[in-house]
Amino acid sequence: MVTEKELFEALASRHTIEGQKKISRASVAICGLGGLGSNVAIHLARCGVGRLHLLDFDRVDLPNINRQQYRLDQIGTPKAEALRDELRDFAPYINIVTDQVKLTPENIPELLKDDEYIVEAFDKADQKAMLCNVVLEELPEAVLIAGSGMAGYGKSNEIQTRRVSSRFYICGDGETGLEQAGTLFSPRVAICAAHQANLVIQLIMDGE
Repeated sequence: MVTEKELFEALASRHTIEGQKKISRASVAICGLGGLGSNVAIHLARCGVGRLHLLDFDRVDLPNINRQQYRLDQIGTPKAEALRDELRDFAPYINIVTDQVKLTPENIPELLKDDEYIVEAFDKADQKAMLCNVVLEELPEAVLIAGSGMAGYGKSNEIQTRRVSSRFYICGDGETGLEQAGTLFSPRVAICAAHQANLVIQLIMDGE
């Protein structure tokens, strides 16, 4: 079994010692553990983010398998628990907090109060808007990274990261949802998720 010290040193050899210390101190919430959220979690766990807060009320379903980081034998399992188990295979020492709960305007401030970076990874536009509005109004110290527009296939370079305000970013093409594209493929969703995870790491490393 690889020790915590050995794993830290391996990560530090790629991220620098000071960089890995910053990453190991960071706390990131991922709200929604579908195609975006499960991929973001995989990236951040591999980087050694110290605390990952996984939030989703749903369970793994068969149609999720085309783009989400779950196995067939996890169907029916709460997504937060299933993803936690996946992450433990290669990131056994990070602090993983799970909440199987539906986020609402009433519970968001309390649930996310300890998270520095909040990744919005919901499927539905009204849920996305609700989370963004509450975080920006009620959690003034948090940085919010949302996703918008990653359905379909091709057009990889149209997925971009935009800074909306000092603590609000949006990743995606900004327009292509399932209703426009008619399809939802793993590669393009994963590209958007990688933008979100990459931005989290950039903000941590740069101290923003």
